[in-house]
Amino acid sequence: MAEKQSHSVKTFLTFLIPSLIGLLLFMTPISYQDAITIPIAIVSKALQNLLGEAITLIVSAIVVFTAVATLLYKLFKPKFLLKSEFVYALLNVSPMWAIIRILGAIFIVLTYLGIGPEAIHSGDTGTLVLNDLLPVLFCVFIFAGMLLPLLLNFGLLELFGTLLTKVMRPVFNLPGRSAIDCMASWLGDGSVGILMTSKQYESRFYTQREAAVIGTTFSAVSITFSLVVISQVKLEHLFVPFYLTVCFAGVVAAIVVPKLPPLSWKKDHYIDDTPRHPDDEVIPQGKGVFSWGFEQAMLKAEKSEGIVHTLKDGLKNVIDMIFGVIPIVMAIGTIALIIAEYTPVFDYLGMPFIPLLELLQVPEATEASKTIVVGFADMFIPSILASSIESDMTRFIIAAMSVTQLIYMSEVGALLIGSKIPVNIVELFVVFILRTLVTLPVIAGLAHLIF
Repeated sequence: MAEKQSHSVKTFLTFLIPSLIGLLLFMTPISYQDAITIPIAIVSKALQNLLGEAITLIVSAIVVFTAVATLLYKLFKPKFLLKSEFVYALLNVSPMWAIIRILGAIFIVLTYLGIGPEAIHSGDTGTLVLNDLLPVLFCVFIFAGMLLPLLLNFGLLELFGTLLTKVMRPVFNLPGRSAIDCMASWLGDGSVGILMTSKQYESRFYTQREAAVIGTTFSAVSITFSLVVISQVKLEHLFVPFYLTVCFAGVVAAIVVPKLPPLSWKKDHYIDDTPRHPDDEVIPQGKGVFSWGFEQAMLKAEKSEGIVHTLKDGLKNVIDMIFGVIPIVMAIGTIALIIAEYTPVFDYLGMPFIPLLELLQVPEATEASKTIVVGFADMFIPSILASSIESDMTRFIIAAMSVTQLIYMSEVGALLIGSKIPVNIVELFVVFILRTLVTLPVIAGLAHLIF
């Protein structure tokens, strides 16, 4: 018992207060303007409304500045930049990432000014990314990045991680703390989940395999966005069965897909290539699950370095995400949407699914097939294409598919590639196809029961 009493009231409050604030901001579902959301999403939206039209100019300036700074660094390697490890890490990227940043800058200038090839700046490509997606990401990154240390640095994940290991390890072969990433995505935004996963991978809490699995499997779509998707196909009266279908298919995919390549090929090594220690999750004899989790949380709280360090940590997160990821989302998102809108590539890729859709007795199978692979470019395109399909059941299946496929290059895919999580674009496409093949029969089966 003496060991338990050794934790001071100050340590307990250091754990409790930031953790409760973090839970409130990231995990507490509240009803706001007729939608279920989380406080962090509300303050992000408020900032977006406050900045108004200026936000696209701010984002454009950031993307151009990042490209110019990266280019100057690559060409001249100025000494004063090498003094800051953080600035060095931000600008010292591989030639491929430098090219992608420059492409992002070119796309954003053409889009902002509305000049150059229409394929780049049209309402369905560059303008969609610049006006609809980047302002949301910019505001989410500012608040989520700044406040994420409340969840990560004060012991909350240690407590929940210990409590949930008994579920997450046997079912998904993941650490218990990954359940928190999933909850943050599910209630708030997939980008928050990816931000959390990336930070924990960098801090050696997740191995390469675990980070890749969590990033591609648990960056679930928020309840709010699911409502937008089902409304687009004019079936909002079926939201409850729709969301239950999405959750069930998502759990099936989370169990099956990580057991297949490429995710199963990932090493169970940390970011520094040291192997995972199974002992990390073992609860010592004579300790209860809760008491051991609480003990770990107190140790983490004791080691925390105070509010100033937390704010610095948060500010680094924000700069890292805004300057490191937003240019990549602009470049890759625009390219993916150009391919989707101006070429028949995704139509051809969807053709092999026609026999499968016919086998599952999905009405208007040929039309449905055109929407299946296009979700890789952007999650919302399948629902837009599906709204012209007459069959309610087919529209339901397409809407549910687009949400459970999870990986789309205009946001989640670009975020994953821009983060430290060890996945590349080819692996993401393979995971996308595997998720489609696993979830399609599940969704079609449930749709037959509903209709």
